[in-house]
Amino acid sequence: MSHETWLVIATIIGIALLLFLIMKIKLHAFVSLLIASLFIGVASGMSPMDIIDVIETGMGGTLGFIAVVVGLGAMFGEVLKVSGGAERLALTLIDKFGEKRSQWALGFTGFLVSIPVFLDVALVILIPIIYSLAGKTRKSLLYYGIPLLAGLAVAHSFVPPTPGPMTVAAMLGVDLGWVILFGIAAGIPAMILAGPVFGKYIGNKIQLEIPDYQKLDEDVSAIKEEKDLPSFTLVFTLILIPLVLILVNTVTGAIVGEDSTSLVAETIQFVGHPFVALIITVVLTFITLGTRRGYSRDEVQEVATKALEPAGIIILITGAGGVFKEVLIQSGVGDVMGNMVVGAGLPLVVAAFVITTFVRVAQGSATVAMVTGAGLMAPIIDISPVTQPELGLIAISIASGATVLSHVNDSGFWLVNRFFGMTTGETLKSWTVMETIIGLTGFAVVFVISLFM
Repeated sequence: MSHETWLVIATIIGIALLLFLIMKIKLHAFVSLLIASLFIGVASGMSPMDIIDVIETGMGGTLGFIAVVVGLGAMFGEVLKVSGGAERLALTLIDKFGEKRSQWALGFTGFLVSIPVFLDVALVILIPIIYSLAGKTRKSLLYYGIPLLAGLAVAHSFVPPTPGPMTVAAMLGVDLGWVILFGIAAGIPAMILAGPVFGKYIGNKIQLEIPDYQKLDEDVSAIKEEKDLPSFTLVFTLILIPLVLILVNTVTGAIVGEDSTSLVAETIQFVGHPFVALIITVVLTFITLGTRRGYSRDEVQEVATKALEPAGIIILITGAGGVFKEVLIQSGVGDVMGNMVVGAGLPLVVAAFVITTFVRVAQGSATVAMVTGAGLMAPIIDISPVTQPELGLIAISIASGATVLSHVNDSGFWLVNRFFGMTTGETLKSWTVMETIIGLTGFAVVFVISLFM
């Protein structure tokens, strides 16, 4: 057996070990990724101390970017949640669109809210609005719920600064602006097809009433009085600020070049860097949605600190993903896999989608699927001539693969199942199909775009 063949076998066994630890042993993804990385390193013939050095390098190299961005993004989202910004977006859009087009309003609400706010938190905040609309119109909860869920799921997977696409961007070394651009380009049609279009269909097929246990569920927030909510313009502007600054930086770099020394270009590069863009946004959020709305500085600090608790778990999983990627590169596995993909003539966008889809279906977690998919693709990309825009397309292809076919091994599946009071079969017919439409549509969009690059 050749050394190259053994490296491929070792990698396959390492991935199988990762899935076994997460699915059967129920070991945390952070620890499972580290164990799988250690196994691949040892099996590939790396020395023990080299493996330790790779763990340190992989963890530090990834977290140097991710820890800052995810931490700031979590603070932004938490203040938006506490201040009622999410409810304001939903109520204003529903009012502007009108009741007949409320599905579209809910889809766009989910899309906007899930950019700064984690999907599960956003669902808890907005589910009372779904209950209210369904109660007034006597329509199925799914008629309104699927569009909202589609918007939440699309932004959660496709549009930074949400942790998933942010992680993929960091691991692939792609400019965040391209991920945002292609994430929006793929996400809007995905949200439309999976949200208002599919929601209308499935809402007429499955009639769901508000679950009795949800009517008294203390975990479901009540809708705040409109007079107590911040203005729509303010909330919408705060969400747009980091996206616009990062995109302007990317466009400027593409026009004048990354190495431009002009004062204007350097200023744009500085302000448009994700660190600075998010710091600006967070500070403005603390002031406009915090202290100026009656919160004391101590209360704002408490909210910001609370936001870092769930962010810490994501940061650690991301760091372990960086270790996994670095082991694949340093062990030589990446070169072998890259040559196999190039030799097979398989487009990188397609390879990224297929690999990530396999991991997603096998173990359930979209975050782990993204981290693993990016880890496997990073060394392949290293030996291929890939431009920044192409890397952006590959990042969204990975995000698409990590979205499809959510089923019983995904925590999101059971979250939706509980809030909507569905049977397992009903959840498969609604949530699982919706997620698959999102993933397939996102992949189709980036694949078509890739044909012209």
